[in-house]
This record gives sequence, C-alpha cells and structure tokens, in this order.
Amino acid sequence: PAESTPVDFAYAVHTEVGHRCIGAKVNGKLVALESALKSGDRVEVFTSKDQNAGPSRDWQNFVVSPRAKAKIRQWFAKERREEHLEAGRDALAAEVQRGGLPMHRLFTAQSMKTVATQLHYPDVDALYTAIGAGSVSAQHVANQLMAAFGDQDDAVDALAARTPISEIISSRAQAKDSETGTGVLVEGSPDVMAKMAKCCQPVPGDEIFGFVTRGGGVSVHRADCTNAEKLRQEPERLIDVAWAAAGVPGGAFAATLQVEALDRQGLLFEITRVFSEQKLSVMSMNSHASDDHIATVRMTFSVSDTKQLGQLLTTLRNTEGVFDVYRVTA
Repeated sequence: PAESTPVDFAYAVHTEVGHRCIGAKVNGKLVALESALKSGDRVEVFTSKDQNAGPSRDWQNFVVSPRAKAKIRQWFAKERREEHLEAGRDALAAEVQRGGLPMHRLFTAQSMKTVATQLHYPDVDALYTAIGAGSVSAQHVANQLMAAFGDQDDAVDALAARTPISEIISSRAQAKDSETGTGVLVEGSPDVMAKMAKCCQPVPGDEIFGFVTRGGGVSVHRADCTNAEKLRQEPERLIDVAWAAAGVPGGAFAATLQVEALDRQGLLFEITRVFSEQKLSVMSMNSHASDDHIATVRMTFSVSDTKQLGQLLTTLRNTEGVFDVYRVTA
C-alpha cells in the first residue's frame, strides 16, 4: 500500500521477519523504520537473533498494511494472554493460601480441568487467563474448587495432640515398650502421654529424644532441636524414645520449610505444584517479597518421613530462581 514502511515490508516477507525487525536499509542507506517507501525501492531488513524479540508498540502508529497491523495486534494480544495466565495462576494460589484450603487436592490437573469445564472455559490455561484478566475472580474459582473437591477429610496432624499410650498398646501386655499413635516407642508406663514437639517438628528418620513434661507426658524432640541444650540441663527428665519400626499407617507428621527465591511471576504456583505433585497436604503457607525482589515462602505440611522430606527439598531446590530451602525450627 501507499506510504508503506520497512516494517510493512518485513511483515510482507514473513511474520517472524516482521516480529524480529530491528532496522532497515533502503537503496543501501540506513533509514528509520517509519520511513515511507516508494515504488522501486530496494529494501534490506535487519533482524534480531534474540528468541524473545518482538514488535514495538509504537509500530502500530505508522504501519499501514492490514497484514502488519493484524500481526502486531496478535503479538500483543498473545503477550497479554501470557501475562494474564501467570497473574491468574498466582492469584488463585494466593486465594487458596489465604483461605487455608487443601492445596494438595485443589491444585491437581484433573480438579482444575473439571472446574474449567464447569465454568465454560475450553481448558485450564483459559481459566487462569480469565482470572488474570479479571473476567472471573480467584475467589469464585477457589469456591468452585472447594465445593467440588474440598469435602473430603484432610490429612490430620494428629501429632500435636496428646495421645494416651494405653489406647494403642500392643496386645502383648508383657512388653516393656508401648507404641503411641505418633509412631514412637516410649519406655515406662502405658499411661504416659506422648506428643511431637512443635519447636522442632520431628519426623520419622530424625534422631530424637524424649523429655518428661510437667504434666507427666513425654515431648519428643529432634536431637538437633534449638532447645535441646537447655532441656538436657535436666537429665532426670530425659527419657529414651525411638521410632516404631512399623511406623504409623498413613502417618502424617508436621514439618515446616522456608523457601527463599528471586521473586517472579509464577513462583508461588510452581512451589505449590511441587507439593501437589508429591501429594503432600499443606496446612498453612505464608509468603512475602522484599524491596530487593527476594521472595520468602514458609509452608507447614504433612510428611511421612525424612526420605519423603528429602525428595521434596531436592525438587524445590531445583525450581527456577530458588536459592535456599531449609527446615524451620522455633
């Protein structure tokens, strides 16, 4: 068309040539991209090798060909969709976190696909994009997920509750040791109450020791607990404990991890997806980002033993942008 520019010419050659156009020569001379071409001009287009190269928004102000206008609009529409997609994922993850909902069940491929269909979106990405664009609220989607998949019993952190050993003592009454519902063997009376210490949250596989509380129960601590040195100053209150070989059927032990990473779009979603893929029940999650764009995410969840915990740590450390993951103790 009349008044076409080097950018119009680039898009006429090929869409990718247009998208990657960074300069042009007309009749052997460098010209501005908005320069008007004349019939018979010899045009040479320079393109970027950057895989992420794309058109500039101001091109829309001077291109004249319908093809160039359409391709540039499509590029920015796709870019907005991708931004909305990431924003939608983050918004839904934050809404689930805020509501204390069971992430391990809600963030699965099947549950998200089901809710996307219920809300008349063609796929899960379209649903995330709609959330990011503001077409549907993250709260509404979270409510739909909860209504469809949140009515099952959550994995219970029974470890923090006091458990009478007498309720689960072996039928072999002559045995000296008794097994508690926490999967820990405690020497002594079957009337002893046992619980996992919240300060260090031991899980099977950790080295542990027992401490007799003022109420007569036994608090089970990790050997490297931050309170261990102080507790050992009262040796008369220490008691031998050990993990039961059989463990606890379906045992769920509370653990807390802190993840530190470079803040970026999609980070929270990727972290929660790791927990979902490993079928771990998240009980609480808090996150914040500092002024220097460092994100800190702290999650308390149920885990079966140190082996499963180790697999989780490895996966999280391999997540893009994550530079530290560690267990949290009081």
